Amino acid sequence: MNSEPIALSQALASFDAVWSPRIVTRVNDYDVRVAKVAGEHVWHVHDHTDEFFLVLDGELHISLREPGGERTVVLAQGAVFTVPRGTYHKPHAPSVASILMFEPTGTLTVGDRHDEVPGHVDATTGHELHS
Repeated sequence: MNSEPIALSQALASFDAVWSPRIVTRVNDYDVRVAKVAGEHVWHVHDHTDEFFLVLDGELHISLREPGGERTVVLAQGAVFTVPRGTYHKPHAPSVASILMFEPTGTLTVGDRHDEVPGHVDATTGHELHS
């Protein structure tokens, strides 16, 4: 990891791929990842960890399958939301947005269980940031 400050705007400008997060730093056993998102992700669940989202730019929608039914939360720029472990969810964005995620190192972007992964979604544990 870099021992210098990291400008998130520069980190985001260093890549174009959507749904393909970059690891900007690590905190203990957690990755801090940034990603560009657009369109649909995939329904998935993380069995053993919560998933934290912060919208840096644009708007992110997260559909959730909960005991009471399905609902969608809408996150505007600056909003945060945590998807509880064990909750099926599907992020999607009406247009290109930028997000920051905080999750344990090694967490797969498509969770422990998921629907078929479309070609535009990168099933990864995050890529190192190369600025």
